[in-house]
Amino acid sequence: MKKLIVLTFVTMDGVMQAPGGPEEDAEGKFTQGGWSVGYWDQVMDSVMTEQMGHPFDLLLGRKTYEIFAGYWPTSKEPGADALNKAKKYVASRTLKNLAWENSVLLSGDTAAKIKIIKDQDGPEIQVHGSSNLIQTLLKNDLVDEFRLKIFPVTIGTGKRLFGDGTFPASFKLIESRSSPKGVLVATYVRDGNIKSGSFGA
Repeated sequence: MKKLIVLTFVTMDGVMQAPGGPEEDAEGKFTQGGWSVGYWDQVMDSVMTEQMGHPFDLLLGRKTYEIFAGYWPTSKEPGADALNKAKKYVASRTLKNLAWENSVLLSGDTAAKIKIIKDQDGPEIQVHGSSNLIQTLLKNDLVDEFRLKIFPVTIGTGKRLFGDGTFPASFKLIESRSSPKGVLVATYVRDGNIKSGSFGA
């Protein structure tokens, strides 16, 4: 069975929109794109190398797929080979042709198709960006692990990691560290139902 992992840059107030630059995603008149750049350092380089330094498949929404497909096929940066060789599942209602090598279109009932893919043998499935797709994954309880990079900024508006309709769930912290610039790197794995109680008992 494949594990589905969401790797996300997120602000302290939960915004994940356009961390890498103003041109990434200006939907909703978002003007704060690039908020992660000033906090990047060698520790963050090391974290990403570790988290992507083994075999993986990709699951991407349309917008993230188009950004990646427009950049990585010709990139010489570290990690480009792994991304280009990875199998890429693309959830989209509008895309027809996928030019990036090893890309597979998921149309129709995306959640049902992802469940089938997860039941197969193979490497972990990594989700990068893809904020709209992540909401579908959360509503259908399809996320096994979060690898979060929480940046010491607040924005107030923008696409959030956890939107309305998120499936109630419990997660367990299995690893955490911080960078010199204050980025908290935290890995959470799915851990059953919410463990509720009362302090008034």
